[in-house]
Amino acid sequence: MSHDHAHSAHDHAEGHGHGHDHKHDHGHDGHGHGRGGHGHHHHAPTDFGRAFAVGIALNGVYVVGEATYGVFANSLSLLADAGHNAGDVVSLGLAWLAAWLAGKAPSNRFTYGLRGSSILAALANAVLLALVTGAIAWEAVLRLMSPQPAAGATMMVVAGIGIAVNGVTALMFASGRDRDLNVRSAFQHMASDALVALGVVAAGAAIWFTHWLWLDPAVSLAISAVIVFGTWSLLREALALALDGVPAGVDRVRVASYLAGLPGVTEVHDLHIWGMSTTETALTAHLVRPGAIVDDALLAQVCGELRSRFAIHHATLQVEDGSSPCELADHAAA
Repeated sequence: MSHDHAHSAHDHAEGHGHGHDHKHDHGHDGHGHGRGGHGHHHHAPTDFGRAFAVGIALNGVYVVGEATYGVFANSLSLLADAGHNAGDVVSLGLAWLAAWLAGKAPSNRFTYGLRGSSILAALANAVLLALVTGAIAWEAVLRLMSPQPAAGATMMVVAGIGIAVNGVTALMFASGRDRDLNVRSAFQHMASDALVALGVVAAGAAIWFTHWLWLDPAVSLAISAVIVFGTWSLLREALALALDGVPAGVDRVRVASYLAGLPGVTEVHDLHIWGMSTTETALTAHLVRPGAIVDDALLAQVCGELRSRFAIHHATLQVEDGSSPCELADHAAA
């Protein structure tokens, strides 16, 4: 992963420069003391590129076959699952593209590089799934009002193949699901698809034995419910990241308390924590230390502890002596 500037982990400043200290503007008047250590960013392993490629290929072929047999068997359940899988193919493609863009070097225009594309991809994926789910649910309601015959045996065979395809794909992303929202999204989609396909198999068997035509659209509605349940948290987290919210798993109150307890610190203000990407967290803060001298060792220690205790790898700290009021003192939550 390319670093967005020379001092990403220890970008410190001493003095009284109170410029526009926002996430895209870390210029501090006074003396800049950079250490240049970057820490470990917990990025997804590079071999997920192969997982994305294999997942897209497997699911792409399966979607074509499932949609074809869905039409042949007149099964809304198969068509619904094919639509969901088609959305997942697009989602995997977007996530893969975002992972590639995130590796691009920073520029004068994009000083963080294109890391944020992973957040946009996660948000786009969640919205896409919501649209697909709405279409599936609407068609299911129409078919519940006017049931149509479906070929139960064909449903079982095609959906059985889907269990294998989606299960194998999910396993390829299992190891990275706790570290990257995009990888977690891929894993969750594939795992839920495998469960949905299992439901279609059960519906096909029930239709075969009972000839209850309402089962096909009923299963489609159940599929819609599974999709909504499984993607709601992803949508909420992706939207929060897109709006520069504090990433899930980072407790802002604990971070503020830690910074306030540092030696000589009497006040912490303008504290901001946000996700630069789906795997990287950044922080900026002003620390008031009356009478303190430049202390690079302390700043290096603080950045190390922010990294190890809170998984914050890109910290920018501005130290002030409090002799002049800071115009940004009230620009962040208490």
